[in-house]
Amino acid sequence: MKNTIEIDGHKAIVTLDPEIGMFRGEFLGLARGADFYAASVKELIAEGRKSLKVFLDLCKEKGIEPFREFSGRFNVRLDAKLHETAVLAAATEKKSLNEWVTHAIETAIYGA
Repeated sequence: MKNTIEIDGHKAIVTLDPEIGMFRGEFLGLARGADFYAASVKELIAEGRKSLKVFLDLCKEKGIEPFREFSGRFNVRLDAKLHETAVLAAATEKKSLNEWVTHAIETAIYGA
């Protein structure tokens, strides 16, 4: 995955905020948002550690589960023609639409 860093075992996506001239990190997979800013990558990692610690401590204090639970299910809204084309492509490969979409996502993430 591009533009990601791992801090203490937790992945964060990194973007550049040109309006303020700083990097912005946002942790993925947390129940609530936890973002952090810095001018350099080294500082961003340090700020990420601080942000994560504060977030986890707050969750512990309030009895909140800090990590988002993924069910393995999600809804996708498609244009009707794209939906039809995907169903036909799946059938051509003798796959269900779910199997076909899973394969497409795996290929996009992990490569062919």
